[in-house]
Amino acid sequence: MTLQPNHDKPNRFAHHLDRYLQSAVFEMGLSEKTLNAYTADINRYLSFIAGHLRDLNDVSRDHILEHLVALHNEGLSTRSIARHLSAIRQFHQFLCDEHVTETNPAAGFDSPRLTRALPHDLSQTEIERLLDAPDSTTPDGVRDAAILELFYSTGLRISELATLPLRSISLEESALRVQGKGAKVRLVPLGNRAIERVRAWLTIRAETQAIDNTLFVNPRGRRMSRTSVWQIVKRYARFANIDKNVTPHMLRHSFATHLLDNGADLRAVQEMLGHSDIATTQIYTHVSVDRLTKAHREFHPRA
Repeated sequence: MTLQPNHDKPNRFAHHLDRYLQSAVFEMGLSEKTLNAYTADINRYLSFIAGHLRDLNDVSRDHILEHLVALHNEGLSTRSIARHLSAIRQFHQFLCDEHVTETNPAAGFDSPRLTRALPHDLSQTEIERLLDAPDSTTPDGVRDAAILELFYSTGLRISELATLPLRSISLEESALRVQGKGAKVRLVPLGNRAIERVRAWLTIRAETQAIDNTLFVNPRGRRMSRTSVWQIVKRYARFANIDKNVTPHMLRHSFATHLLDNGADLRAVQEMLGHSDIATTQIYTHVSVDRLTKAHREFHPRA
């Protein structure tokens, strides 16, 4: 029997969408346009599901397929349906990561073959300008310099950096122990510049009446919010005159892309980023190949 959406019933799952959207803003760096599209897509999907199921754990691949078929029958383009599926897949993965559901019924679901959007990153020159932007003669400037350097040196997600416990950093081992998605702990190396800037911040932090045990705290000693960290990145991007929509996630993209550009092993980058599936990391190889192709075309005499 083919399911049909029942818009007369209230959407009992809407609060999960609100939580997902808050996470998407900080973790994925989605543009306002993409975020609005995902909101509409998932709202539509949840209205469909809410008319037939009482628990999101009961969603199956068949339910998702029925929804996609309904979209096709309504005349949506292949590209629009692929976007719907991408939104649904990421939403269900969020539910798994938050332990709301046990599985992701959209995992491995084949989507229409489309050109995947490549992640945006900063050039190494832009990175240098950004990292040099903070005023290291002030306590906030020292802290902010350490934040920016850690983002680029380690590829941390904004939620990982904002909540990073002080005990997780070992300057002697030149490494961080990071608890990422799904409570998985990974070891991430620290570069010399990052160690210098973190050590400078730790000296100032020791003089602060820190209330929380996180590495980074505000002047009142409290843990920094993701919004505060987000604003720090945006502010210094403006100071550095970088004409791009710079986000913490863009620094994560830059970290991965620059590693691969300089010959890093894909598996090593996967481990440092905390990706459970290497397919997620492989998109950065496309960025690197594109750069190599462009360089070849521009500089080879017979290209």
